[in-house]
Amino acid sequence: MVIFFTMITGMTEDKTIISFANISANYDGKHDVLSDVSFNISNGAFYFLTGASGAGKTTLLRLIYQLHQPSSGTIRLFGQDCHGLSRNDISSLRHKMAIVFQGYSLISHMTVFDNVALPLRVRGVPNDKIKKLVTKTLEWVGLGKYAKAFPMELSGGQQQRVSVARAIIIQPEILLADEPTGNLDDENASRLMELFVQMNKMFGTTIILATHNKKLLETYKFPVITVDNHHVSFSSANDKKTFSGEHTRQWKGPQPQNYFADLSKQLEEIGKA
Repeated sequence: MVIFFTMITGMTEDKTIISFANISANYDGKHDVLSDVSFNISNGAFYFLTGASGAGKTTLLRLIYQLHQPSSGTIRLFGQDCHGLSRNDISSLRHKMAIVFQGYSLISHMTVFDNVALPLRVRGVPNDKIKKLVTKTLEWVGLGKYAKAFPMELSGGQQQRVSVARAIIIQPEILLADEPTGNLDDENASRLMELFVQMNKMFGTTIILATHNKKLLETYKFPVITVDNHHVSFSSANDKKTFSGEHTRQWKGPQPQNYFADLSKQLEEIGKA
């Protein structure tokens, strides 16, 4: 059965930024992780992505980022059919996106500074701007003094913040995040979530954030994509079924604040310099 839903109602077709049509995906050529999945995500949307471990959340994110190809169906990103794209074409698409992996995916032989600077260097940003942008972003995530450190010298939570800094520094059109708050305490998780919220509000960044954290789902009332039994379904923010009938605890972190406004203003000023 084809499961189809439009993420934002009332939008015209040209607002669709991610489109899956009858997508199936597997890793062994036999057993589908995702089967016959169809949906549209409109530009500027923010969605939580939930599901049991192994349900296919990461596969869904990898398909969007073009790290894995479907066994059948059509994926369109930014209005472009992704079937048969060359490496250069895929690279061009990825320049508009960023992904935060659950396993951080930092380059071990590169310093924290160089890990965060990497996407800017790939894009040909001048070195003087790279230094300013990376320094400011690392200060914001509380890792300014670790610029010369290597990933293995950091804790898991610190490595996650480096991964996030690397993703947000390019202010992408699409941000994909796989359990970005999994290794953070409530305070840092709240700060990170508010960064994503403000990116979405201020820049119209389309965000899909995978999480198991029911406190986040309760506090930040965004709609939810659930991956279950190889398919996806959509629940509104107020649909109690999203939480599987479980009682959700109140968020104990700081109340949401506009953490991102000052950082974004400074990054914009550096970019124009």
